[in-house]
Amino acid sequence: MLFLLILPFENNAQDINTLLKDAQQLENAFKEPEALQKYLDVLRYQPNNLTALIKTSELYSVVGKHQGTKEKQKEYYRNARVYAQKALQVNANSSDANVVMALAMGRMALISSGDEKIKAIKDVKTYSEKSIQLDPNNFKGYHVLAKWHYEVSDLNSVEKWLVKVAYEALPKASLEDAIKYFEKSRQLNPSFLLNYLELAKAWHRKGNDKKARDFLEIMLKMPNKIGEDASIKAKGKKLLEEYK
Repeated sequence: MLFLLILPFENNAQDINTLLKDAQQLENAFKEPEALQKYLDVLRYQPNNLTALIKTSELYSVVGKHQGTKEKQKEYYRNARVYAQKALQVNANSSDANVVMALAMGRMALISSGDEKIKAIKDVKTYSEKSIQLDPNNFKGYHVLAKWHYEVSDLNSVEKWLVKVAYEALPKASLEDAIKYFEKSRQLNPSFLLNYLELAKAWHRKGNDKKARDFLEIMLKMPNKIGEDASIKAKGKKLLEEYK
């Protein structure tokens, strides 16, 4: 009888490992929506599985970007935030849990306005900085922080006023810091294609189209690592024409 009680738990652990392995293989095959479903299956067995919570949040942000409407995107980004919150409840000192929260709020900020945008902007900086403090080698943390500097340094006057109200002082954000942190992310992970695209945009805004083109050309020669890379390269080709 005792054996029968123990056996399901053993099988359950095996099932979890199999599901995690399957999910990773689907990611490697650029099948993010299917991988997301596998991680959700893990969470049905183990709601506090930190790896699955982090990956579920990250994939909701990634897959959400490709949804057809802004409302559908927001739905995915809200889910990304929910699972990031759960991951932080399991381990508030996980660098990756902090970075997926920053990513979710960053994606939300880009398609929001007013108070929702400002709240998201504030969270991006908080969580991206925390992720780097916890792990100075977290290239995603530097990338998200760089994107924060890039976007906040280009806010219009009304948005700057709202940010100032939210922070009680306008936080320092600069294009120079954006480039610095994009470069740090690139040093830590030279194969992260999205970083090259954003770095090129930053150099273009700074008025150096030669540098922007150089980074785009490097990016276009690199192999795809994740499902998003094909669409990132398509955007890169378009920018390369614009920056001539």
